[in-house]
Amino acid sequence: MNLLSENVIPGNHGKVFETNAIEHKDLITIKDAISNIVGIKDAIINEKVFPKKITIHTSTFVSIKEIEDVVIKTGFHAIPKSLFKL
Repeated sequence: MNLLSENVIPGNHGKVFETNAIEHKDLITIKDAISNIVGIKDAIINEKVFPKKITIHTSTFVSIKEIEDVVIKTGFHAIPKSLFKL
């Protein structure tokens, strides 16, 4: 693995995660949990697609594993999408 595949890097692009949560209240719970991680600037939920997507922007390097672990504690999963669209 490498720096890009194991971390969310700071910048405008962010990192997109898919989640198995469906209900709006569950998505807000996930967003709140993610927002408590040090270095997270914002988490934007896209409820118009399936599976639901969360775009995360950071101010510092944040481990993808740390994000996944925080979301698992809410009872759901967050799986990172690929690095770049081909």
